[in-house]
Amino acid sequence: MFPEISVLGLELVVVLGVTILLCNLAAGRLRVAPPILLLACGALLGFVPDLRAVQLPPEVVLLLFLPALLYWESITISLQEIRSNLRGVVLLGTLLIIVTAGAVAVAVHALGLPWPVAWVLGAAVAPTDATAVGEFAKSLPHRNVTVLRAESLVNDGTALVVYGLAVGVTTGSEHLSFPHVGWLFVLAYGGGALSGMLVAYVVAPIRKRLEDRLLNNVAILVTPFAAYLLAESIHASGVLAVVTCGLIMGQLGPRVGRADTRQQTESFWSLSTFVLNGALFVLVGLDTQSAARGLSGTTLVKDVGMVGVVAVTLVVVRFIFLYVTAHLIRLIDRRPQQLLRRVSNKSRVVSAMAGFRGAVSLAVALSVPEVLDSGAAFPNRDTIIFVTFGVIVVTLVVQGLLLPPIVRWADLPQDTRISQEHQLANTVAAEEALAALSDVAETLDTDPHIVERLRREYDKHLRVLRANANAAGTDGEGVEDEEALRYDQQYTELRLAMLARKRATVLRLRHERRIDDSVLLGVQSRLDLEEMRLSRRNVL
Repeated sequence: MFPEISVLGLELVVVLGVTILLCNLAAGRLRVAPPILLLACGALLGFVPDLRAVQLPPEVVLLLFLPALLYWESITISLQEIRSNLRGVVLLGTLLIIVTAGAVAVAVHALGLPWPVAWVLGAAVAPTDATAVGEFAKSLPHRNVTVLRAESLVNDGTALVVYGLAVGVTTGSEHLSFPHVGWLFVLAYGGGALSGMLVAYVVAPIRKRLEDRLLNNVAILVTPFAAYLLAESIHASGVLAVVTCGLIMGQLGPRVGRADTRQQTESFWSLSTFVLNGALFVLVGLDTQSAARGLSGTTLVKDVGMVGVVAVTLVVVRFIFLYVTAHLIRLIDRRPQQLLRRVSNKSRVVSAMAGFRGAVSLAVALSVPEVLDSGAAFPNRDTIIFVTFGVIVVTLVVQGLLLPPIVRWADLPQDTRISQEHQLANTVAAEEALAALSDVAETLDTDPHIVERLRREYDKHLRVLRANANAAGTDGEGVEDEEALRYDQQYTELRLAMLARKRATVLRLRHERRIDDSVLLGVQSRLDLEEMRLSRRNVL
């Protein structure tokens, strides 16, 4: 007989897994973003008596969810795009957070909350969420998505400093003065960035010396948590440490990792972040209902109205900030390269609607202390938690449903730069490899017939790449291009069919007990790698 808490934990794991699976399947059929269904299912699960006791500790969000999610977001984001939009990212990640927290504080203070409590709530709902943006903004052009993701990675540190000050003032442990506030921001950003840099430059040479892919991936797994721990130990921003470390490792990783390590890393992190994201959305829905149960009828009605006011305030402030800062930059900066980076007002409307809230807001709200230094209860704590949870749900559901039609209305220009750069990278890499073939073969003392065979393979691969480039252009396909593409398609289909035959044969040998299960797994793994290579051969 298992202890009761273990049974509940097992039930929760199964429920979360099944919910994530079903909601993602249904989202594809219903053509809605998966987080919307995950939140709805989480709220419905709150009616199950055994699950009402489930509470999401803030430490779990801050110490487990955030480091893993932010690290993968940082590694996979475009650093070049961040550099070219650095001014906008910095403004959105710092000044907009302070402005948003202040605007929300003014709004909820007008509805009856004391000023310090109003600032706590403002800081909780101010930061956008990188993972939520990544889920909802996939249809946007690459530049828009990168700026939104970069903003979400940076603004968490600003929000946490504002939150710490507001809570400290409320509890009586902090005082407001310009030198003190300035030092907190310097410590948060400077200490966080230095912590992330230190961990990245310590981990990189260690990974370079590790030849075992499992050990290498253990080092990768520990990296974000080490960066977070180091920053928090000096009272800096653990979030910014993870982001800085991820950005650096995103540049160093391709030089220090091996091919098998990278394949395993991508598979592991893709699955892990997918599950963590899904579980987080379900738990937000579950905890939202729990927060509502803790309020009385009159307070609940008032707080629901406050959710609506805060949600509208967030969108309005965000749009005004985007519009005003853009026009101020136009007045100040008249350089030609700045003129080329201008975007339309429709694009700003899309960006304003893409300010989703998520994990950081959740963790901040749950981290509000229960008592003051005097021993009295923290004022309006239940309201802070409920309104924050409500705003997360509203931004994800309402804005998530409104964003697709707004994107269609905006009719943003199609972004083909990334596909063109893929084509460029593949073509130039193949051309330079082919040009170096003779020298490399001479160095390795390779037999001439093997060199000639490889040369023919590269020639065919280049013809296919160039045919794909011509097909994607405006000149149409010539006879040679059609022949190259037809050859490649038929070659791929035949190889895949032969792999299927080989796989069936190996399975039959295992069924006849002529080979061991371990042999099957080893052969199947190699067949799977070959199938993946063939399925993606036009983009590799």
